[in-house]
Amino acid sequence: MALSCVQWLLVLGMLVTGSINTLSKKAQNDSKVKGVPVPGPNGTEVAEEHDFDHPWFQTVIMFIGETCCLIGLFIQRKRERDQFRRQIMQDFNQEPIEALQQGRVFQFIFAVPTICDLFGTTLAGIGLLWVNASVWQMLRGSIIIFTGILSKIFLKRKLRGIHWTGMVVTMLGLVLVGISSVFNEEDNDKKDVKKSILGIVLILAGQVVSSSQMIIEELFLKKRKFPPLQVVGMEGSFGVFFMVALVLPVLYFIPGDQPGGRYENSIDALYQIYNSPGLLVFCLLYLSSIAFYNYFGLAVTKSLTAVHRTLIDACRTIMVWLVSLFIHYVVSEDFGEPWDNTYGILQVDGFFFLMIGTALYNELISFPWIPCLRPQPPEDTDPTPEAASIQATQDSDERTPLLSGDT
Repeated sequence: MALSCVQWLLVLGMLVTGSINTLSKKAQNDSKVKGVPVPGPNGTEVAEEHDFDHPWFQTVIMFIGETCCLIGLFIQRKRERDQFRRQIMQDFNQEPIEALQQGRVFQFIFAVPTICDLFGTTLAGIGLLWVNASVWQMLRGSIIIFTGILSKIFLKRKLRGIHWTGMVVTMLGLVLVGISSVFNEEDNDKKDVKKSILGIVLILAGQVVSSSQMIIEELFLKKRKFPPLQVVGMEGSFGVFFMVALVLPVLYFIPGDQPGGRYENSIDALYQIYNSPGLLVFCLLYLSSIAFYNYFGLAVTKSLTAVHRTLIDACRTIMVWLVSLFIHYVVSEDFGEPWDNTYGILQVDGFFFLMIGTALYNELISFPWIPCLRPQPPEDTDPTPEAASIQATQDSDERTPLLSGDT
């Protein structure tokens, strides 16, 4: 199917905003900026330069970006009301018109998946502190495995041989990517290796939580057919409230390694953003990319297919990797990531295994001569975990939830 000019623009928009999301988040972590002044020698206060290690604060930025999706929802609803009024004027004194159904935007039920979104995103964000952006992007492909297993357990979905094969191939790809990260020649001491392993574990744990979020959304929200922009926007609103009113204040008083002996010093994060225009730009790019990615993702889901979504995600991973290499070698060695001459090839191999696993799980490729890998007969429409398969290549940071029948 040849894509129209508009569809190409949507694909390009989704690819660019998705890549900006990952790159801008990693760029924040790589930024070294003076933060909040702390007591120094002789009773003076000193503002020391240090890394922007604030994954919990980054989650707040993400939720603000998701909340911006409510703007799109309100515009969409206004257009529906205007169209309804025009229809009434045109069909006046003729056949009765079905009433316009626009439910209440605020729903407490959105608080449940928001909690999963909060912890899933933050765990993966902490992991990003100790791995490269390309590795982080690839490891998030593990969501296929966890979503498939959880949908089998809680949604009673029937997984056929092609789905299990896709998950096994994906697992093999994850192992190769993980090995390339752990034995990266840049991480030449035991401390860096331990941090890399911890980062990988946290990223995978984040994907388990994000998979749980998808299952919860399907169990409690899908039947109500909420507009996707409403789901993302309301989860963002609840997320901002939870983080500002509860999580960040609690983390501020927990002992840790950040300035002032805090576990998560959000005041320090604000000081760093204020002291660095570049860091402010990275934060704004991260925020806006989340909002726009959800818009482009929704439009692509409506007008294209799962094949296109899988190809876009593959191109996004490649773009993140290539741009990271370009930034490191051309722009600044303080940002991006270097090529590992020893284990880089393992990451390449792992990437291809991840793409093949994703394609198998989504039934984009099949092997008719192998019984367990034959395509699904058209008369049987239930066994394929459709919602999970389309969602399986997406991130918790920027999601287009498949909760409405028209998506």
